[in-house]
This record gives sequence, C-alpha cells and structure tokens, in this order.
Amino acid sequence: MKDMPQNILEEKDKNMLKVDNKLFVSWADIEGLVEELWKKVVIGSMPINSVHGLKRGGYIPAVMLSHQLGLPYSEAVSKDTLVVDDICDSGETLKNAPGVYHAVLHYKPHTSCVAPTIWAKEVGDEWIVYPWEKRDSRAIQDYKI
Repeated sequence: MKDMPQNILEEKDKNMLKVDNKLFVSWADIEGLVEELWKKVVIGSMPINSVHGLKRGGYIPAVMLSHQLGLPYSEAVSKDTLVVDDICDSGETLKNAPGVYHAVLHYKPHTSCVAPTIWAKEVGDEWIVYPWEKRDSRAIQDYKI
C-alpha cells in the first residue's frame, strides 16, 4: 500500500475513487445521483411528462430516472420532456441540446458556458469515468467525436 500514489486512496462520496485526475464513479453512486435528480424534479414540481437521454452518456441515467419518476422514455423531445446527460463540463452539449428542461448527474459550473436546469452534484476539474465507460477511457469531449 505504501507504493501506491496518495490520491489513489482518496474516496469521494460513497464509492467514487480518485486516481490521478480521474474520478471513477460506481453504480451505487449513479443510483444515488439519479435519486438526487428525482428529488429535485419532484420538489421543484417540474412540468414534465417524459424523459430523453442525450447520445452516449445520457442514455443510462435517463432510463434510470424515467423508471424512478414513472414517466416514459421518449426519443422525441417536446417542451415537456426532461433531457438528461451524464455531465455538463464545457456546456457545449447542453448549449446545443433540444428541449427546455435539462438535468445532469455532474455539473462543472467553473468551466461550463451554460447551466442545466437541475444537477445532482457539482464537481471540480477531475475527469469523470462512469461505470458504463471503459476504465482507461481517454479524456475526450463527446461533442468533439
């Protein structure tokens, strides 16, 4: 254990593990973040009737949130659809996203050009690696792919 870098042992929240400048998020963390979004939707009485996930990172949390809310997942986005993504980092994806209401698991207010309607957690400069991504994923923005 002494040969390991110090920050490999730093735990964030429940099961998130920070290694170098990457934050590895567990499925248990995802469930907690989706629950946090659910609470904000319910408490905020958001007038939504469906949930949509943005390509790649938004699909899984959107489906999880749609189940928790008891609302259908929709491929079409209307003014009453909650559009979900995994993270709002630069804000470029959400800036060009359809819909009125946007939700993300993680939000980086210090680097984003837009703010989502709701978010589960604010984070710093770490690169977030979600459990549905490869553990050795490169730090590349989805909107650049």
